[in-house]
Amino acid sequence: MQPRSPEFKAERLDIQAFAKAGATLEGRTPIASMERLSASAHGAPEGGDPTPEGEVRWTAHGEVRERLGAAPQVWLHLSAETALPMTCQRCLQPVVEPLEVDRWFRFVASEEEAAEEDTDAEEDLLVLQRQLKLLELIEDELLLALPVIARHDACPDPLPQPEDLADDAEEETKAPNPFAVLEALKKGPPRRRH
Repeated sequence: MQPRSPEFKAERLDIQAFAKAGATLEGRTPIASMERLSASAHGAPEGGDPTPEGEVRWTAHGEVRERLGAAPQVWLHLSAETALPMTCQRCLQPVVEPLEVDRWFRFVASEEEAAEEDTDAEEDLLVLQRQLKLLELIEDELLLALPVIARHDACPDPLPQPEDLADDAEEETKAPNPFAVLEALKKGPPRRRH
């Protein structure tokens, strides 16, 4: 009877065993199941339960890298991609933003070690835990990949042009000045002479 290979689960991943096995996990996760990411989607109601369509496609690969004269290191390669509907900040219409993550993580023994090595390390450092919540890590990385400002390359509806804005300003100047109206009210109605 052959020894059974461990089954790795993204919800609670034994990262050390995963890396030692040189294992790979891949999956498709609905965007709607990633609460924080789906809250960034277009049309997400405040305090509501947004349900954007689509999914996140992801792959995780673990490995142990030997080092001369030092303990081996646990590494994780993570790639993920999706397309998230957001709101264009120019025209306020929906725009689909592609999100991609392709990152290496090296695991260290403690927060202190991570802080000490962080400035010199090109890779991202994470503290080695007994179980890693892989889907949370994927969601964190996708949130970091969100654009600062979502917008179309070319908005579908034409934006108001400067001459349109000038016409609006002209119409506003034709309207009575609200402060002049207030001044007149302060003075009261004209008095009649008998």
